[in-house]
Amino acid sequence: MAAMLDGKEVARHNSRESCWIAVLGKVYDVTDFLNEHPGGARAILKCAGRDATDDYMAIHAPELLEETLPQSSFRGLVDSSTLQKPEQKMVTAAKDQETTGPPPLSSMINIRDFEAVAEKHLPANAWAYYAAGADDELTKIENEKAYRKVSLRGRILRNVSSIDTSTKILGKPVSLPVYISAVGIAKFAHPQGECTLAAAAGKEGLAQLVATRSSMSIESIMKARTRQDQPIFSQLYVQKDMAQSEAFIRRVEKAGASAIWLTVDSPVTGKRERDERLKAQVDVGEQNNEEIGNREVQGIAKTLQSSVSAALDWGTIAWIRNITKLPLVIKGIQCVEDAVLAYKHGVQGIVLSNHGGRSQDTSQPPLLTLLEIRKYAPEIIGKKMEIYIDGGIRRGTDVIKALALGATAVGLGRPFLYSMAARYGEEGVRKLVQILREEIETNMALIGATKLSELEPSMVNTAKLERDLYTFPKL
Repeated sequence: MAAMLDGKEVARHNSRESCWIAVLGKVYDVTDFLNEHPGGARAILKCAGRDATDDYMAIHAPELLEETLPQSSFRGLVDSSTLQKPEQKMVTAAKDQETTGPPPLSSMINIRDFEAVAEKHLPANAWAYYAAGADDELTKIENEKAYRKVSLRGRILRNVSSIDTSTKILGKPVSLPVYISAVGIAKFAHPQGECTLAAAAGKEGLAQLVATRSSMSIESIMKARTRQDQPIFSQLYVQKDMAQSEAFIRRVEKAGASAIWLTVDSPVTGKRERDERLKAQVDVGEQNNEEIGNREVQGIAKTLQSSVSAALDWGTIAWIRNITKLPLVIKGIQCVEDAVLAYKHGVQGIVLSNHGGRSQDTSQPPLLTLLEIRKYAPEIIGKKMEIYIDGGIRRGTDVIKALALGATAVGLGRPFLYSMAARYGEEGVRKLVQILREEIETNMALIGATKLSELEPSMVNTAKLERDLYTFPKL
């Protein structure tokens, strides 16, 4: 039987030399884990000798602690009411806290409506993490503007009384050419995080890409599906400790993930100033703490990415293939040259992405990369390698433009997080999908296409976007 510890005894272990934390009434000695924590030692040290339940549960799945720590780290049980909680500065209050609750879902008319509500209701640190782009956030803005530079060329007098938006992603049937992109710390938006997204995706017939550092375990996400054939793909950030990545691949494969999506556009973390600025403000008043006083300010993103390897190259593809037979997608292609290389390496898919403008500011919009491929390497479009695109998609017309230029499907990340915030949960996610579905169906009819295969380049005018194309001899 586990020992019952006194709160005063736990409180004494509050330093780097002896660090105990309590989570859900269980006490763990995490001294040896401090330097291994992907979020850095600092995040744990502020909870040393205290009840860390709120901090822990805001980000992690309940079972992660016992999966990560050795059994020998467990010290016993404690009455959490006898312990202090870590100080919370600024991060728990929303930017514009409302006491009346969010507006009814029936008032949500488009995707941006969810973003406006989320900004008011999310905690300040959650909003800063989700909304942040790199540096001046120019790329985040340009990702959206690229779609506005493309006009639709509708065809008339076609029977559009029946519209079919169904397709397949890596052989998996879906009801829309839209998937949920990998999104970090989904529990910031809703207590059930990725499980809420999985439940909604199943009911709406969407595929979901689960982040490497998801808030919920891959096993719990798989259980949250509404049907056994519901496609769940797993994002992969290769860790500095390659053994950890190998174990991760084997785990998600065993859990039933349908493919590995290797993220390559963030070998290092971009400077997300909105995220870092808030963290710097939170640190005010803590400067006398010798553990953190003179350390570089790190936002949530940089802290979480500290264990990711920057030593990736094309040989990484062969390494992954030696571990698993699952289909492999490269996420983060930003130029036609690398799209061609990916094709030659025989991957099953690529994602044209600049990480939602979160990595390198002034990187070119993914839609422009798709146009590059169409102009300089059209032979790889519609062949054995599927092409996906994410970043800046906020309308059904955006989806139609991407597909007309050769994309198989598009990914949305931030909008899905915003849709389940403010206590909307699963119903909010489903409402967002329904809005997008209606926009896609309506605009397919208006452009003269009854099924996705009828969308073609002649239905879009890309002249304005072509002015931004990089010019070089055909590959």
